[in-house]
Amino acid sequence: MPDAPNLGVAPSASEVIAKHLREAIISGHFAEDEPIRQDDIAKVFNVSKIPVREALKRLEAEGLVQFQRNKGAVVTRISEPELAQIFEVRVLLEVQAIRLAVPKMTEDHIKRALAICDEFMTDDNVGRWAELNWAFHTCLYEAAERPFLLNLIRSIHDKVERYLRLQMSFAEGKLRADQEHREILQACADRNVDKAAELIDHHIIGVCRELYAHLPNESIHEV
Repeated sequence: MPDAPNLGVAPSASEVIAKHLREAIISGHFAEDEPIRQDDIAKVFNVSKIPVREALKRLEAEGLVQFQRNKGAVVTRISEPELAQIFEVRVLLEVQAIRLAVPKMTEDHIKRALAICDEFMTDDNVGRWAELNWAFHTCLYEAAERPFLLNLIRSIHDKVERYLRLQMSFAEGKLRADQEHREILQACADRNVDKAAELIDHHIIGVCRELYAHLPNESIHEV
């Protein structure tokens, strides 16, 4: 098993394996509906199947894998209607978060969010874009001082991160995300709650529609 980073308390074997599998699923190394062989993973990390199963249970709770009879753990497939519903919930939660956050935002929130925007545009690592996208949104929403709400939004982000990576990998995806992020940030800096909420709504629905435009055999669903 690879050495764990020295962070004071070393992560458990199941945590290390979960992190490895999570990245493999999000990056597309494992396809939707593909079985994850516990024996193979155990050999890679030189452990028993117990921590592997614990790791898979973590990922099941995150919605990334599911256990099926006669197949074991397989990578979850999110249907197009399910994806539309997930983005519908994103709109409800994130519009509320930005409405609560804008009146409480400080100059530090604005500066940090702007720095994230700049880093987003200069970073060539596609895998890092979704991480920076989340960093931007959480930088704004944390001002709302609603940790439970933020955790709900984060859980949804984690569930669809593989699709967000796909959306931002499109030729126009990254540029559009940057432009819309900066418009949202300007509305926040202007303390314009209604405008910020409107832009968040438009931004999330736009991501969903762009994904649908590139998903095969399905028309765009209204959110």
